[in-house]
Amino acid sequence: MEFISETISNYSEQHTEAESALLNELNRETHLKAMSPRMLSGHLQGRVLSFISKLASPKNILEIGTYTGYSALCLAEGLQSDGKLITIDPNEETNIMASKYFQRSAYAKQIELKAGDATKIIPTLTQTFDIVFIDADKRNYALYFDLIIDKVKKGGLIITDNVLWSGKVLMDEKEMDADTKAIHDFNKKVNEDRRVINLLLPVRDGLMLMMKL
Repeated sequence: MEFISETISNYSEQHTEAESALLNELNRETHLKAMSPRMLSGHLQGRVLSFISKLASPKNILEIGTYTGYSALCLAEGLQSDGKLITIDPNEETNIMASKYFQRSAYAKQIELKAGDATKIIPTLTQTFDIVFIDADKRNYALYFDLIIDKVKKGGLIITDNVLWSGKVLMDEKEMDADTKAIHDFNKKVNEDRRVINLLLPVRDGLMLMMKL
């Protein structure tokens, strides 16, 4: 489901800061070579992530779900000069592409890609994070939230992607598939959690913004 018309979407991109030449190249290569290129954050959402990161000026960022590295590069734009972004993904093929672009970027020394299962890696992390971006397997969204909430500083941000799931979250719960039900339950969980304030934005496939209180 497209939430706004293609013409409005194109107009929005045309009147938004352009993606860098490196991001544009990554965008093209992802669509040419990677499976499910729709998973890429893309120009408009990438600029949203960059804008948020620049406002927050984070020291530490955690990303769960790297894919080909586009969103990590966008988030890294707001890092402090001595800041660090850790991104986690188990997919060897997309990790190769992401690593290539990380090394070519201005943030090569600030981005660390950890290959593996995020549910096992997160408990080993000792940093306190200013921003956490979750864009991985949907059935574990609630688990990821529970694993990272105590690692986020007061006033820190948690952002999750695909929380509208092409509009499937509007279905009767009895008709939802497992992924849709997991996202719907996650949205309800966050909305009821008094540790955060939240805002669901209908940007692309839905972004849930949370600030830790």
